[in-house]
Amino acid sequence: MPHSVKSIYFTLGLICILFGTALVGFATYGILTNDTFQQWIYIRPAQPTPAAAGVSQQPDSSPLGDGPYRLVIDKLGVDAPIATFGLDENAVPQVPYDAALVAWYDFSSSPGTGSNAVFAGHKTWRGDAVFLKLEDLNIGDDIELRGEDGGQILYRVSETVLVDPADRSALDWMKATETDSVTLITCGGTWFETNDFAGADYTLRVVVRADRVDASVASALDSQPGG
Repeated sequence: MPHSVKSIYFTLGLICILFGTALVGFATYGILTNDTFQQWIYIRPAQPTPAAAGVSQQPDSSPLGDGPYRLVIDKLGVDAPIATFGLDENAVPQVPYDAALVAWYDFSSSPGTGSNAVFAGHKTWRGDAVFLKLEDLNIGDDIELRGEDGGQILYRVSETVLVDPADRSALDWMKATETDSVTLITCGGTWFETNDFAGADYTLRVVVRADRVDASVASALDSQPGG
């Protein structure tokens, strides 16, 4: 394929994920350096971290075991594989080329180990993608991580927000938490054209925070009248 055609496809594909998860780069850079931000840190698509052999690996203490696991959001019809991603040579978080793949960042907590596990995914990637409807989640909705060996972790949505990626307080969503939680990030707001490499951006970012709950307790509560 001619280089110019490849460049066009690459640019179109990056429109959402470069800016839609720019919050990840923005936050991580601040967490690692605590410097004042002078410009955007752009997300660079990449393959999963080689050490993860294509799929995220969890510590032995994780309820998910040491094998592959998936992100399941029944309300949205999401059942997606998760791969480990990290930082490139410039300390910029990497994201997948795959519309159906969810990235877990190895600079955040491993799921089920007591703090904040950060995930990112495309809203669109040459069409609809895994987090297309992430904004439809409400407080009380369930998010699950399911390991191939049968391990499961249940989370219940506690916060859903739209944030301005230029607001320094957005960093807080990337930081460690005192509770076992997950944070899901994608693009949101209004699409608009820009005069830079990507050619477009979104005005906001969708952030969903969910806290771990005991599956048996959650089931009992849900079965009660009004639950």
